Amino acid sequence: MAKQARESEVTCDICGRQAARVRRVPRSYGRGRDLLVIQDVPVISCTHCGESYLTAATLHEVERIKRERRARARKQEVSVAAFT
Repeated sequence: MAKQARESEVTCDICGRQAARVRRVPRSYGRGRDLLVIQDVPVISCTHCGESYLTAATLHEVERIKRERRARARKQEVSVAAFT
């Protein structure tokens, strides 16, 4: 069963409204043998303006995790299906 995203409310950096939510979701980077899935990446999504974005701090952490993937990641089988 898929894990549901956890959310908390924040101010949107785009429109300035208190209508944004921080959702922690899995994100994938690369493909094939180079695929890396990072779980619980904080993505900010605004219900007012519709924008979704990652903060600079989050992007820096994603890049650090990608650089250190051999030490940080564990190998796991993933099922892949084609969209028909």
